[in-house]
Amino acid sequence: MSVSSVLADAVPALAKARVVCAGDLMLDRYVYGEVRRISPEAPIPVLAIDHETAMLGGAGNVVRNLAALGVGVAVAGVIGDDEAGQAVTNLLAREPGVRPLLGTDPARRTAIKTRFCAGPQQLLRADRETIAPLVPAEQDRLVGAVVAALAEASLLVLSDYGKGLLEAGVAKRLIEAARQAGRMVIVDPKGTDFSRYAGATLLTPNRRELAEATRMPVGDDSQVVAAARALIADHGVQAVLVTRSQDGMTLVEAGGESRHLKAEARAVFDVSGAGDTVVAVLAGALAAGLALDDAARLANAAAGIVVGKVGTAVVHPDELVSALHHQDVWEAEAKLVSREQAAERIAAWRRQGLKIGFTNGCFDLLHPGHVSLLAQARAACDRLVVGLNSDASVSRLKGPSRPVQTEAARATVMASLRSVDLVVIFGEDTPLALIEALRPDVLVKGADYTVETVVGADRVQSWGGRVLLAELAQGHSTSATIARIHS
Repeated sequence: MSVSSVLADAVPALAKARVVCAGDLMLDRYVYGEVRRISPEAPIPVLAIDHETAMLGGAGNVVRNLAALGVGVAVAGVIGDDEAGQAVTNLLAREPGVRPLLGTDPARRTAIKTRFCAGPQQLLRADRETIAPLVPAEQDRLVGAVVAALAEASLLVLSDYGKGLLEAGVAKRLIEAARQAGRMVIVDPKGTDFSRYAGATLLTPNRRELAEATRMPVGDDSQVVAAARALIADHGVQAVLVTRSQDGMTLVEAGGESRHLKAEARAVFDVSGAGDTVVAVLAGALAAGLALDDAARLANAAAGIVVGKVGTAVVHPDELVSALHHQDVWEAEAKLVSREQAAERIAAWRRQGLKIGFTNGCFDLLHPGHVSLLAQARAACDRLVVGLNSDASVSRLKGPSRPVQTEAARATVMASLRSVDLVVIFGEDTPLALIEALRPDVLVKGADYTVETVVGADRVQSWGGRVLLAELAQGHSTSATIARIHS
């Protein structure tokens, strides 16, 4: 069995892992709109705002990624007595398996990062925050909460964003407490003084952070390894995993060999939060009992997925399994995707102002009629998503002798067509649930239907979409073709 297959089989075990995360919690706000003109007051673009979103940032993004993987997590932090603090509290409450251990300091402002975006392009980021150590009472409360939570967890994550939560000896106290309890500690570091992380199990600096902390060159593999070994020697940590963007990752263990993991992504849309994803997958994998080398490989695969998404995003178990099973063909624009992946890709396309089309079918033996329908569907939209019946649903609809080709074969053929942008396999008898999840702008079926008989037509029309009945290419039928073969 290949390494990728072994790791894929291990992914479900992450749901049994339990960790504690302490760090700087933030609120990430995104303001989306369109730039149509330049301001007459100054040479700056005017953003016509369309909509706004908010999500957990900083240590909260690590928590989001852990929750998406099914890992149980207790999160310790401090928020301000303000609207943003309440928003952080509400967002944490929505995450499955998350137990908040939050303190409130009226003297602090909850950190907010507001990004103004025109389509996929970020125009400006505005930060509002308090950068200062916690007051002694909050330090003691935080440490006490973490120590108590570690009794039910096997690993501690310290997510340091340099806002002060882990300063004034707090990081040192937490690491010492975790070690006394026999728990591993992963630190996503910040700043140039890594001495406060002494004794941690694993540090995860990026290349720039490694250079600044060691004051050593990190231009090539050997230099990165040398700098990582300097960190290990200076601060008594067991290992260092260096994230290197397009160059992948380098894992260096105390007294062990170094390993270079090549980047898995074929295309990069956004690196925001990729480090948080790496830390979360590492934590979940180690807490689930995987070896450090395997945990690093799993985190590398996850990083390759998340940089193919727009904005601070998370990786789900099915995506991770899919990436591991298909690493040789995985890329950010991969056409064969899960329902969840399709929804995320469509959201990114919509932010670019693109119109989404949808059609569905068994597509058992592809013939000119299918090709014509798909071409007409693609002409009516900017991106075409095809819902493909699973083998089981084809058998229920067409009889036990069908399909002739497996769903994997049919999906591969569909994805090879230039007219098709995404293929999503669904197991239900009708595509209604998939249509409701993806909310296409155009729903396409053949002209042998009427609008009233097209599944999902009323739903698409209810949100302002339209139904297109494509002209049929006469004389082509899968059933007729199969009958001729058997005659």
